[in-house]
Amino acid sequence: MRLFREVYPFNAPPKVVVEGGDAGYGIDKLVVTDTTLRDGQQGWRNLTVSESLKIYEVLADIGGEGSIISTELFLYTSKDREVAGRIAEYGYEYPKPIGWIRATMRDLELVTGAGLDEAVILTSISDYHIYYKLGLTREKAFQKYLGVVEEALKRGIIARCTLEDVTRADVEGSVIPFVRRLMRLSERYGLPVKVKLADTLGVGLPFRYIPLPRGIPRLVRAVIEEGGVPPEWVEFHGHNDLGLVVANHLAAWLHGASMSNCTLFGMGERAGNCPLEIMLLHYVGIKGGASNVRLKAIVRAAEVVRSMGFKIPEFYPLVGENAFRTKAGIHVDGLLKNPEVYLPFNPVEVLGLPYTVSITPYSGRAAVALWINAHVIKGEDGARVSKDDPRVKAIYSEVLKIFERKGRREPLTNEEMYRIVRKYFPSARGEEIEELSEGEG
Repeated sequence: MRLFREVYPFNAPPKVVVEGGDAGYGIDKLVVTDTTLRDGQQGWRNLTVSESLKIYEVLADIGGEGSIISTELFLYTSKDREVAGRIAEYGYEYPKPIGWIRATMRDLELVTGAGLDEAVILTSISDYHIYYKLGLTREKAFQKYLGVVEEALKRGIIARCTLEDVTRADVEGSVIPFVRRLMRLSERYGLPVKVKLADTLGVGLPFRYIPLPRGIPRLVRAVIEEGGVPPEWVEFHGHNDLGLVVANHLAAWLHGASMSNCTLFGMGERAGNCPLEIMLLHYVGIKGGASNVRLKAIVRAAEVVRSMGFKIPEFYPLVGENAFRTKAGIHVDGLLKNPEVYLPFNPVEVLGLPYTVSITPYSGRAAVALWINAHVIKGEDGARVSKDDPRVKAIYSEVLKIFERKGRREPLTNEEMYRIVRKYFPSARGEEIEELSEGEG
């Protein structure tokens, strides 16, 4: 029997094993950066000061030991500036608050006024943006950007330049020459100039054999090897328009982009951004475990955004209602025998969430037994009721009648199950019942 324990430890996220080539370049420097209060807010709705602080608090709870190193903030309204000031008052090293501005001297004044020492500066790089949006030539656009970056450096402000729409840009003719000029400014002023690769429309592809500008691995390597940007200064920011955002972020990480710019639960423009919590799960897998991540705090983060009206889909990974809930009878039977059969990892240990089941006519007696063990008995020593228990057979018979006679389509709710189960387990009220006597389980 081979269970690949070196990859699937079960009580931790699956490990990411990297072999060969330049994959894994800079793995020891991998971090997450956050843009929930910038891109997430922009793509969802305007957040109050109180809501913004609650989100910052959960970010600090999840990754405040150095896995989430920064959080981007708008500075345009009085509310934005109050949020920046209130976050600074926490005094946390991580996530570090940084400003987000356009490449204008007026916007740069906002960063100085907020007392921040780092700012994302929007430096749109594709000809779509330079010619159609800005109405400039490449050189005039670059001169505009470089002037603001240089002034930021003169003021002691670290610049993080967002190469907007880089996956539709002329990499050899535009991106690399511009990045080299940024690196010369960095050398002149002795401060980092970081480079954010923004897949603004989510058109990037995560495969090494895809050519520039669409291939994320080649794009990252080009910026590092031809542009001269140190891996720890390279950040990737993707969108999910074509459904590949996590794959693209992983490709960027594993080919040298140390920073992965994400939002909680993928909130953001259009189809959204890269989900921060998913990348942190992979972060733990890549690192082979990480003491600077509290994955169980992701559940509280979900509660916080739900309380604000953010809707997390039922089938969303990790915290969706269906994430660790199964309906198929064959899956349930496997879970009842050994949860490792149909779980990628133990959600109880990793996230503090139980795995459970929805009762449908296709769930079978195994689902009823698993539901009773999870919701009624809640024993710690494994399943106490088997699918062959006569009470389980009787309960399942009642379940079938509901679907057959009433034309029921949706799974039974927990409340409905409690009403049925209580007939056979009189103490079942959503709380732990008395332990079954020997021979009943």
